[in-house]
Amino acid sequence: MSEPTADPRYQFLLNQLMQPAVVRRVKVVGFDGPDVMVQLVDVEEGEKAEIGRIPPDEASMFRTEHPSELFEIGQEIDAEEIRHWGETELYFSAKACEIPALRSFLLTLEPGTIVTGTVAGVHGFGVFVHVDGEPEGLRTGFIRVPDLTWDWISHPSEAVEVGQRITGEVIVTETRSGQVTLSVKALRENPLIRFADHVGQVLTGTVVKIVPFGVLVRLAPEVMGFLHLSELTAESIETPEQLVEEGESIMVEVAEVDCRRQRVRLRMARGSAAAG
Repeated sequence: MSEPTADPRYQFLLNQLMQPAVVRRVKVVGFDGPDVMVQLVDVEEGEKAEIGRIPPDEASMFRTEHPSELFEIGQEIDAEEIRHWGETELYFSAKACEIPALRSFLLTLEPGTIVTGTVAGVHGFGVFVHVDGEPEGLRTGFIRVPDLTWDWISHPSEAVEVGQRITGEVIVTETRSGQVTLSVKALRENPLIRFADHVGQVLTGTVVKIVPFGVLVRLAPEVMGFLHLSELTAESIETPEQLVEEGESIMVEVAEVDCRRQRVRLRMARGSAAAG
């Protein structure tokens, strides 16, 4: 099933941390191990030209052995200003400004923007997308598995395929990774909203997944319920597979619909018994 809805306060904080920050003009003044030491150049009269650093993972989107391969002492560059919790020292990201055309494109994609693109890669951890309008040769879109569909899927390939045209909503834009996180399901109504009035009803569903502590049952399109092992039988058994198998139809009662956590809790319908 889809993961629980994130706490809006946490999501707000996450979005604030990931949002593009101010760009500063800095001058490379040295190297401290793998870090690039820089000094602010664009300071106002009377303002201190602070010293900061660019960590190795913020130096470039391209792999290098040492940042000295990219920067020279005395060189001036644009870098995005970042700070770390509990620290006063300035930190910068050079890779956030490394490709001006990419940064300009990403800055047009605010959260809530609707974009269209073409699926470029489908993997177990998510889907890569060529977003329309992105700079040539780049791949900026990414969809996490939970953001693909309201339905339960075992692999993203069950929802999309390479070359497919899709539309999604921008969740967050990251100039430091050169990526925009999208959600396809955000454009569709949560199916549990309409299903909530089924609480107390007895339905026939199909077992689609068996786990050690229970089974997932498809009750309607994009609606899955969970039947805990303790609800499946009063007998002592080691695994649900002793009673049911995937693809089998069973009668269940809808005990609870939790739209916030995206969960449907089931119990065996009275008078019915799971057959082995």
